[in-house]
Amino acid sequence: MKLHTLVLGDLSTNCYILADEKTCEAMVVDAPAQAETILDFLKEQNYTLKEIVLTHGHFDHILALEKLQQATGAPIAIHQNGETFLKDSLYNLCHYVGIRWTPVQPHRLLQDGDTVSVGDFTFQVLHTPGHTSDCICLFGEGILISGDTLFSQSVGRVDHPTGSLPQEIQSIQEKLMVLPDKTPVYPGHGPATTIGAEREWNPYLQ
Repeated sequence: MKLHTLVLGDLSTNCYILADEKTCEAMVVDAPAQAETILDFLKEQNYTLKEIVLTHGHFDHILALEKLQQATGAPIAIHQNGETFLKDSLYNLCHYVGIRWTPVQPHRLLQDGDTVSVGDFTFQVLHTPGHTSDCICLFGEGILISGDTLFSQSVGRVDHPTGSLPQEIQSIQEKLMVLPDKTPVYPGHGPATTIGAEREWNPYLQ
């Protein structure tokens, strides 16, 4: 499996493209902005987009969603609590940043323990509420894509609708800190880290 990172949008959000090099099938995790950039990259790599998976429904993870889906026909998957975020500009914060949002209908509503796949590779859905009620992480192939749940030496902010710091810390401790220390962590913003590094150095987890 090949993992690519595109840093997109005003908040420098990480868009991850996971691809099976044998089949050239790809999955996009988060669609922050600049749909054309994502589409151009897929075309350059000769990848066929099979699914768009959202770690949560905040504006800086979904602004390219509609164009990307229309151009490729790839279905959209989000946690079942995220359906409201794709419809309501108060929840996805578009209202607060002055962006007009057209509601988007997801094709698949995920739950904790579900799986998403690209080619021959499968990732488990870990529901990690706290930053938002719909936050998920993806674990598979020895890596964790953590969205805005866990960052390098930080965690996602919790001062927006459905946010809760106690819930976020509980999610991290119960779902993520049980993973092996060597597990690479690819967050929604900023550099990659590891579970072991966050266990030792993240001030929110001490």
